[in-house]
Amino acid sequence: MPRIVETTVYAIEELSEAARERARTWYRETCLDYQWYDFVYEDFQAICPILGVALRTSPVRLNGGGTRERPHLWFRGFASQGDGASFEGSYSHARGAAGAIRAYAPKDTGLHRIADALQTAQKRNFFQLHGSIRQRGNYCHEYTMAIEVERDSPTWQPMTDGAEDTLIEAMRDLARWLYRQLRQEYEHLTSDAAIDETVADNRWSFTAGGERFG
Repeated sequence: MPRIVETTVYAIEELSEAARERARTWYRETCLDYQWYDFVYEDFQAICPILGVALRTSPVRLNGGGTRERPHLWFRGFASQGDGASFEGSYSHARGAAGAIRAYAPKDTGLHRIADALQTAQKRNFFQLHGSIRQRGNYCHEYTMAIEVERDSPTWQPMTDGAEDTLIEAMRDLARWLYRQLRQEYEHLTSDAAIDETVADNRWSFTAGGERFG
């Protein structure tokens, strides 16, 4: 026959520290099943054309029947050796990139260095360098990107010494930058303070042991 069982529940700030940590573990394991990285991806998609990178995209069908272009971006993280981020696309000279990236991200010296390195290599090659970036293998990090560099010279001039290595390393640095931003966003979303605030805002309840109730 049916019974009525009463359970005392608590807000996260009312729990003991041990129970609160169990509640946070529940959140980390179950509540990041959405595309939390979209903001980082959007920022990266704004930065790429400034530097001269055109990301490769593929159409994705939407539930409403339309389509959108999905950029070829991948990442794995954040605790295993070999984790990282990668992308596919093409590269060509972007006029004024060094100044434009400083206007877009004035405090990001990592992006400034990438833009400066590309600018220097392009200037030495009369702005004729082009690159293609393709993902290879089942992992994704900066070294899973196959990067080919060419010089589009009407007189068949070869690239200057070091130009190819400079462009390849700049693209790898850009992938490393993306991974750092993703990791920072993840660490922020899964920090104790951020979790406590989100749980409190949603008014989720827990048992005295920190197990989610309801």
